Amino acid sequence: MYESTVLPLPPDAEGEVVATLLTRRAESGSGRAVLYIHGFTDYFFQDHMAAHYIAQGIDFYALDLRKYGRSLLPHQTRGLIRSVTDYFPEIDEAVRIIRQDHGSLLVNAHSTGGLVAALWADRVRGRGLVQGMVLNSPFLDLNVPAPVRLAADLLKTPLSYTNKALPLGVSTAYGQSLHRSAGGEWDYDLELKPLTGFSVHASWLAAIRRAQRRLHAGLNVDVPVLVLASSTGLRLRDFAPEARSADIVLDPKQIARWSTSIGPHVTCVRITDGMHDLVLSAEPVRKQVFAEMDRWSAAYLYQGNENKP
Repeated sequence: MYESTVLPLPPDAEGEVVATLLTRRAESGSGRAVLYIHGFTDYFFQDHMAAHYIAQGIDFYALDLRKYGRSLLPHQTRGLIRSVTDYFPEIDEAVRIIRQDHGSLLVNAHSTGGLVAALWADRVRGRGLVQGMVLNSPFLDLNVPAPVRLAADLLKTPLSYTNKALPLGVSTAYGQSLHRSAGGEWDYDLELKPLTGFSVHASWLAAIRRAQRRLHAGLNVDVPVLVLASSTGLRLRDFAPEARSADIVLDPKQIARWSTSIGPHVTCVRITDGMHDLVLSAEPVRKQVFAEMDRWSAAYLYQGNENKP
């Protein structure tokens, strides 16, 4: 169903680095494509999202970033980076491949992937590489108590450039809300996306905070952007039924607040009963998510586009 292309990348401090580009093509070539970028403790497994785009004649691509999912190598620390710009080479290469035979590209990115995609799009503005962005619960700020936020912002010492894991504790609430083994709807690889998540390392958190401060200062992404967030945010350490109808990872109010810092043309939509990964919400909710994506695309992305079927 999917073609898989390994993207060799320059080595980092841990050695060899690769990313993985998955491709699923529509039966009819419309010249349109979407590139999906996942979040933290994540990889691409949302086949129903791919099917939604394919049904519209849009070729679907998904990128498993370095040190995640299909791209994780035995010698690597899961998710470890020193800057979100570390991800730019694989996004650049994926976009180069896609744009060889597509005139229109939509970037669809989730959570940490949404933060990375926004900074990447700001970097390449004016080049016409991407025509629009859909950001699904993008990681635009930390959803933590004030003391933890302060500690994160003080990560400017040599500690922030180490792979030291931070003692933040473990929660399985989000994983339990999703995975079939715990009563959720989805059956994905728990080796690639563990119920307990990944360890948070000092260098990763410092990189995220630098990226968030850069976004808060204001980006200038020059294409239409749709930001989707749940209507409700909850902080849960242990699983509760409410986890399946709220964002228990990020604060949707923060997402809405900072969304207009991405660029001059941003639409923000709040989804009632949405989970953190909105396309993994209960079926009636995710139908609304896809409807909002389609309505926005029709209005801002494909209207008047010669590639529109």
